[in-house]
Amino acid sequence: MFDSVLVVCAGNICRSPTAEYVLKQKLEGKNIAVSSAGLTAMEGKPADAMAQQIAAKHGVDLSVHTGRQLNSSLVAQNAVILVMEQRHLSDLCTRYPQARGKTFLLGKWLGDKDVPDPYKQSQEAFEHVYQLIDSACNAWQKYL
Repeated sequence: MFDSVLVVCAGNICRSPTAEYVLKQKLEGKNIAVSSAGLTAMEGKPADAMAQQIAAKHGVDLSVHTGRQLNSSLVAQNAVILVMEQRHLSDLCTRYPQARGKTFLLGKWLGDKDVPDPYKQSQEAFEHVYQLIDSACNAWQKYL
């Protein structure tokens, strides 16, 4: 159905890289490219240490991730764009009107649930966010 998915959050060091690599695992064997970027990316930075730790605990390796900024080229190249929060959806579509119609909440199939930002929060917050991301990616599998 779709050949590419871009996952977007704010800094591109916690939520979107986690969702990118979780989705890559779940879509293994399908010919779908999955990548991530940030609306206000911490360019060149690795994934947050706590995000890496929690993901690793669940068998997901974020060690190769490097933060990158969202741009019009990435918007154009991807068939589907998944964002973490309602405000990301409006910010992205305001900046890139061409993204309307292909941009959705990652939590769309979980009742349009936002995925909160765990940055600089507790291990429990990161674990909660990981579980939300995993559930949302499970739900998206049948649509991608």
